[in-house]
Amino acid sequence: MTKLMFAVAVLSVLPSYAMAQGHMGTPQEQKACAPDAKRFCRAQLGDDFGVQNCLMQNRAKLSKRCSAVFQSHGM
Repeated sequence: MTKLMFAVAVLSVLPSYAMAQGHMGTPQEQKACAPDAKRFCRAQLGDDFGVQNCLMQNRAKLSKRCSAVFQSHGM
């Protein structure tokens, strides 16, 4: 459950949107994955689970920063 909550938080692309929606995750974690979400998952932006799935499908293409966020949480 903790991993799922973290994934939802990380994949909230815009920190201000994330705060308004009550998502968790540090601003640094959100910032690390925001460029990848915008690059690979533009069609899913606004849908946290859609972005999560998209990023996982593009795992090999993720930036080092975003990949490190996922790895640090065992994903």
